[in-house]
Amino acid sequence: MEQEYLLKNPESFIPKQIFECGQCFRWKENPDESYTGIFGKNIITVTQQGKDIRFTGICEGNIKEVITQYFDLTRDYETIKQELSKVDQYLEKSIQFGRGIRLLNQDLWETIISFIISANNNIPRIKGIIERLSKNYGQKIVWKEKEYYTFPTPNELSKASVQDLRNLGLGFRDKRINETTQLILEGKINLNTLQEKDSEEIREELLKLPGVGNKVADCIMLFSTLKKLDAFPVDVWVRRVMNELYIHQEEQKVKQQEITELARKKYANLAGIAQQYLFYWKRETG
Repeated sequence: MEQEYLLKNPESFIPKQIFECGQCFRWKENPDESYTGIFGKNIITVTQQGKDIRFTGICEGNIKEVITQYFDLTRDYETIKQELSKVDQYLEKSIQFGRGIRLLNQDLWETIISFIISANNNIPRIKGIIERLSKNYGQKIVWKEKEYYTFPTPNELSKASVQDLRNLGLGFRDKRINETTQLILEGKINLNTLQEKDSEEIREELLKLPGVGNKVADCIMLFSTLKKLDAFPVDVWVRRVMNELYIHQEEQKVKQQEITELARKKYANLAGIAQQYLFYWKRETG
């Protein structure tokens, strides 16, 4: 049954910035500038109406509770932005530019697979691969006469052979996805207990998964329900902006460890949120 929820005059909520800051891959912009996405068994359209945000769709459970959890609405982003703006003028400028960004609480399993797929890849291609995986191995849900597909569970995805995955366009990632799925199913990495661990312990566990390096591990920690805000993923845009603002070396020679240590020193336990402002600002403005 369709549900609706109106979020009145929210702070720090601009759909375009939330869905296009590199953290998620299953949201699509509609011709009217609304966005429709699927997460879990929820299909939601998010529409900005003046200062308000309207959520419409079908949900597992109460739509207000689902939206509050997924969009992390209980976190005080205004206080976070005030605190980070004191760091320096560069971060303050990037915060003003991406003032509507929020980090989503995405399903941990889906985030792991999605960011293994993201390695050496571009966003349109990542979205296409995830859509094909879901269509072939997830469950179909029909809403407004349109078909949507849930992200496959570990059990559902285990039905795909390495060759099946290759046929869906995963390339060299096919074996990594297959092996990661098996490790999770066999309980060699227990996703249910990760939440109880600190950031270093979680990173250590995630790095055991094929296809997960430091950057992918940090993305998983930051963009999933783990929500480790001290994680600082370093991609080409973050490397560029950190070098241009603070390090001033030949970009290719800048080590990830140097950037990570600088981020920890400057942004402390809010490094991950600072990363999103800097990433979005640099990618959108060049």
